[in-house]
Amino acid sequence: MVLNYIWIGFFLVAFLIATIQLCMGNTEVFPAIIDATFASSKTAFEISLGLTGTLALWMGIMKIGERGGLVNALARALNPLFRRLFPEIPEGHPVFGHIFMNLGANMLGLDNAATPLGLKAMEGMQELNREKDKATNAMIMFLVLNTSGLTLIPVSILVYRAQLGAAQPTDVFIPILLATTIATMAGIIITALYQHINLLNRAILGTMLGLCLLVSGMAWAASQLSRDDLNLYSTTVANVLLFGIIVAFIVAGMRKRVNVYEAFIEGAKGGFETAVRIIPYLVAILVAIGVFRASGAMDVIIDGIGRFFTLLGINADFVPALPTALMKPLSGSGARGMMVDAMTAYGADSFVGRLSCIFQGATDTTFYILAVYFGSVGVRNTRHAVMAGLLTDLVGVLAAIGVAYLFFY
Repeated sequence: MVLNYIWIGFFLVAFLIATIQLCMGNTEVFPAIIDATFASSKTAFEISLGLTGTLALWMGIMKIGERGGLVNALARALNPLFRRLFPEIPEGHPVFGHIFMNLGANMLGLDNAATPLGLKAMEGMQELNREKDKATNAMIMFLVLNTSGLTLIPVSILVYRAQLGAAQPTDVFIPILLATTIATMAGIIITALYQHINLLNRAILGTMLGLCLLVSGMAWAASQLSRDDLNLYSTTVANVLLFGIIVAFIVAGMRKRVNVYEAFIEGAKGGFETAVRIIPYLVAILVAIGVFRASGAMDVIIDGIGRFFTLLGINADFVPALPTALMKPLSGSGARGMMVDAMTAYGADSFVGRLSCIFQGATDTTFYILAVYFGSVGVRNTRHAVMAGLLTDLVGVLAAIGVAYLFFY
């Protein structure tokens, strides 16, 4: 229901802003909006088409992992933690393995692998769902963990900074780690409060402490490496781990005497069906976002925020970077464009340029994730998923601003 109101709001606000601009003499705004509707619907289809091959690949690999018993083994190992975060899911259920694979791919910045793995996890949770059109608590916790955007290796951001002439492209690595970790912790706490989950137990507290230690260790290691070495090691580690997973699943299937080729084909067919199923949901959300951007509503919001903080006498140097933060929940490519635009306009090593990079790495594309993941299993009643996701985004934005002032101002 919340997503429904937000979707309607995009169009109504866009129409209001565009009408005001037309009255002020801007005759190009409505043609731009119509162009945006066609362009966004085309983009939605192209995204789905582009996902088809990736979905087929990874759902095929996951089918081999299931038949080979590796997913079940992973689920059993993660049971102490996940049965507390996802109490609705039966103990040792294979979906725990899918959840871990998705979160692991996200941490390594492997977006192409993370999405199909996440869709596989959603399918598993939907099988346990008694009300098929209503999101379960487990689904919402899973999606908030995705929207919090925990990424330990933000390779793409470092590459963009290098391309745009940053003196030290990796100087945002540690700030991004801190901001995204804070957002993830907040996402777990916010969702747990909604769902009345007790976080004061050994498994969850130990995992949070372990995550903090891991991030601290990675931050220290990053500070010891040169720019080129950090980029090289980050990319190499991520890709070696990814290919290692594929090989491990195939070997596990061979040990269980599984016909791995037939298992792959069976899983790949499901990937194709999923890619087709998410098209309407992607068209709906991307067209609304495209209309909102083309109307100039985003510029009005940024200008209003800047004036508000100026009137309060608060330092507003962070405001020019806010387009990246506000666009990130709506569109990953849009936020990436805003980040590049900020670095181009203000300089890659400026406060605004660096802050836009931290915004890009702090959280993920909330509305895109909700549309794709819920759309893949036909869930329409998202309950508190949107609110929990947006609150997590807000914490990530505030953390990014605080970290940026701490490191770069």
